[in-house]
Amino acid sequence: MIRRTMLFMPGNNPGMLQNAGILGADSIILDLEDAVYISEKDSARILVKNAIKEIDFYNSEIVVRINPISTEFGYKDIEEIASVKPDAIMVPKATEDDIIQVDRIMTNIEKSKDFKEGSIKIFPLIETAYGIENIYSIIKSSERVVGVLLGGEDLTADLGIKRTKAGDEIYYARSRVASASKACNIDAIDTPFTDIDDIEGLLDDVKKAKSIGMTGKAAINPRQIDIIHDVFAPSEDEIKYAIRVKEAYDKAKAEGKGVFSLDGKMVDAPVINRANKILDRAYSAGIIKRCI
Repeated sequence: MIRRTMLFMPGNNPGMLQNAGILGADSIILDLEDAVYISEKDSARILVKNAIKEIDFYNSEIVVRINPISTEFGYKDIEEIASVKPDAIMVPKATEDDIIQVDRIMTNIEKSKDFKEGSIKIFPLIETAYGIENIYSIIKSSERVVGVLLGGEDLTADLGIKRTKAGDEIYYARSRVASASKACNIDAIDTPFTDIDDIEGLLDDVKKAKSIGMTGKAAINPRQIDIIHDVFAPSEDEIKYAIRVKEAYDKAKAEGKGVFSLDGKMVDAPVINRANKILDRAYSAGIIKRCI
């Protein structure tokens, strides 16, 4: 699937949960952690569990951010939420041990519920200095991991530095997340842009994330969705060129040619692979039809 946007939705707000599926986000993160006061943790868990069972989220992927498993709420979150089979569980401040433990718990639940083993995926939330420096081993801790989300606010707090709109202070973290994710062939989701009224700032931030290899971005307000989608969707020029590469490749292959040129330039495997990825992404975003 395509994950351009992951929209955070507080797990203790029935009205927002009811309407989450019509907002158009690729993924919806039902949040049991930061958005929920300690006194509401248990009720929010029940609400999210019932929402997954009863509400139509249409084509949006459903991800539940649990509380850290080091707290009294984390294990309860996994046990209750995994039993209704969300698409994925998001693990905050993830470490290798956290991912291994969550994987083991979900395996037991899948067996008890007769779910296909491995059907519930994992999204580590990378938001500490430890997580950044150990991201590759965190990803490799479970085959369930399908993507990671960078948490810029908690990361800068952990580092003891100021979080800015320009984001220069998290450039290294963004690059490391993007690189490790690409190496493991999973999605790299950028940290949210927290000023919901600064549209130009959001646009610049999304473009910056894409330019260093992020594949999507988290959102905290539905108004941010369309802008993020527009940036992460392949451009018209990219799609047109990818189609020409594919057509030229198909023709060369039919003629038994191993090498061919386009616009006077030799086309090699990396160019062909990039063209195929652009077309796959355009198809997933509904921009083109699969027959191309």
